[in-house]
Amino acid sequence: MEITAAQVKALRDATGAGMMDCRNALREADGDLERATQLLRERGKAGVEKRAGRSATQGVVDAYLHTPDPNLPPKLGVLVELDCETDFVAKTDEFQHLAHEIALHIAVADPRFMSRNDVPDDVVNRERAIYASQAQGKPDHIVEKIVEGKLKDYYKQVVLLDQPYIRDDKRTIQDLLDDYSAKVREKLVLRRFSRFKVGEGA
Repeated sequence: MEITAAQVKALRDATGAGMMDCRNALREADGDLERATQLLRERGKAGVEKRAGRSATQGVVDAYLHTPDPNLPPKLGVLVELDCETDFVAKTDEFQHLAHEIALHIAVADPRFMSRNDVPDDVVNRERAIYASQAQGKPDHIVEKIVEGKLKDYYKQVVLLDQPYIRDDKRTIQDLLDDYSAKVREKLVLRRFSRFKVGEGA
């Protein structure tokens, strides 16, 4: 089918991909913008893997302070470090906005861990045991599927990179990073975060 310049522009605006990449993805997707976006994202993620060995030593530390009452001082604060490969990317408004959006997300979603690898084994084993107990009486292969499904849901609650983005629950925080990494063709690393709430842990 014939792909129009307007379709290519719409896909470029949505993904930041190159003109030929957008045209080829649209052709492959028969003009379906969503499917073409997915194709580019998948290829972008492949690009992220190729960049995995690179060093991300530039970046920003962003702070978000939540002040629900303008007459009172902030009661909730987040610090987040988002790294990239070059200061050229780090100093752009878009990169700094991404870091701020992640800090805001952390304030709202309250993740406990950065990635699945950070979840202690004893916590994972405890959750597995609970889910297996809930599925007791079903065939073993069904129990395993139930446990894996519930564990995935658990990760979405407590693991930052697995959490659905608060502004678009069809995308995870990892998706945000992968999409922007594909756009700027640099490795991104969400290095660390801290969330502070007045009175918590007292």
